[in-house]
Amino acid sequence: MSQAAFLNRQALYLRPDPARVIVRPFKPATEPRDLNPTDKTRANHIVDRVMRLDSESAADLLADVLVNFDRRHRNLLERFEARAREMEDALALHVGFSRTQRQLVGAYFMHEYSFEASALFNPSIVPHPDQSGVPDGERRFVLSLRAVGEGHISSLTFRSGLVAADGSVAVDSPARLAAVAATAICKWGPGGDEVELSFPPDEDIDERVIFPITASQSNGIEDARFVQFVNDDGRTTYCATYTAYTGTAIRSELIETSDFLSFRMVPLRGDAARNKGMALFPRKIGGRYAMIGRQDNENLYLIMSDDLYVWNGGVEILKPRFPWEFVQIGNCGSPIELDEGWLLLTHGVGPVRRYSIGAALLDKKDPSKVLARCCEPLVHPEPSEREGYVPNVVYTCGAMRHNDLIVLPYAVSDTFSNFATIEIAALLRSMEPW
Repeated sequence: MSQAAFLNRQALYLRPDPARVIVRPFKPATEPRDLNPTDKTRANHIVDRVMRLDSESAADLLADVLVNFDRRHRNLLERFEARAREMEDALALHVGFSRTQRQLVGAYFMHEYSFEASALFNPSIVPHPDQSGVPDGERRFVLSLRAVGEGHISSLTFRSGLVAADGSVAVDSPARLAAVAATAICKWGPGGDEVELSFPPDEDIDERVIFPITASQSNGIEDARFVQFVNDDGRTTYCATYTAYTGTAIRSELIETSDFLSFRMVPLRGDAARNKGMALFPRKIGGRYAMIGRQDNENLYLIMSDDLYVWNGGVEILKPRFPWEFVQIGNCGSPIELDEGWLLLTHGVGPVRRYSIGAALLDKKDPSKVLARCCEPLVHPEPSEREGYVPNVVYTCGAMRHNDLIVLPYAVSDTFSNFATIEIAALLRSMEPW
């Protein structure tokens, strides 16, 4: 069956916007190695210069800073003061400084960062936790996206929107403002550093940016695969596996939230967690947690665990079979439960590293059994979708069922994102029994 028979591209383009910025801590360049411990650092010198300002000059300077930056950020003075508290070592040599001087010190040790200046891609989609006021047959959703800014640093950002009864998708326009979490607590757990963070409830969901916090995340939080997970007691948790990247090493981690206001980020453990691209099933199977992951750079495995945070072993279930996936295959987000089985979206890499999106159907009781596969891609780069930061790539980190459709957000050439919908019945008819 032709792809056009069941795939509907929406032409709803989400493009990176360099005007959206957050404020981040600024650290002066590294001090000379031979610096005597009694010598002043560059940070001390900056604080000294601020402290030498008379009260009128300090007030005028702070007022000028606010004129330039206050409308670009929420609660800017509070953020300056919070940064000053982090600079206590540099402030320790001074006594009697004013609140204005402290706020100025905070301002001198912060900078703006355009977190999505380069790319906005690799989306995943889940139902919004708040469906109040949504008409019958429609659904509000949360879209997660990988945002990339200067230095190719990846962070996690969000959008909200609505899917109509007929499958048409509308995404809410993002707020002009954006900010990192107001509260972030790092602690040491069984697998290493864990993070708990929260955002103020008065900020829109598209204002919230989860920026790298730990050393393991220092160069990026990449490719979050969100899923609405239903626990044994019926409680819903939104979980996402993602790749923490230092610039040289990767680690699979898990983020959990019930409301997209407070989040917990935990490293995953076990030999299967050393790889990228793990995707959690939306419920337990046979009393155990289940993941789809790639362990050998080529094939897909089913991994089972009694512990959400520990993953070992795995059973190979899918290998590259068709020319459009000869280089490798991987998952494109968490499996979607249908009456007929688990629908698993996949990506395949073909000639000239051309990425396409395909699908397979897994047995509902035993997902290690493959029931059917698509012999041809569902989505491949169109002529208008070939150019970008990484050419010839279409990719998604997760789709969502809505009535008789699959709502598929997907990235184009690692640069921007779009949407398509897929008719489930027609898709299943197009798949070859396996």
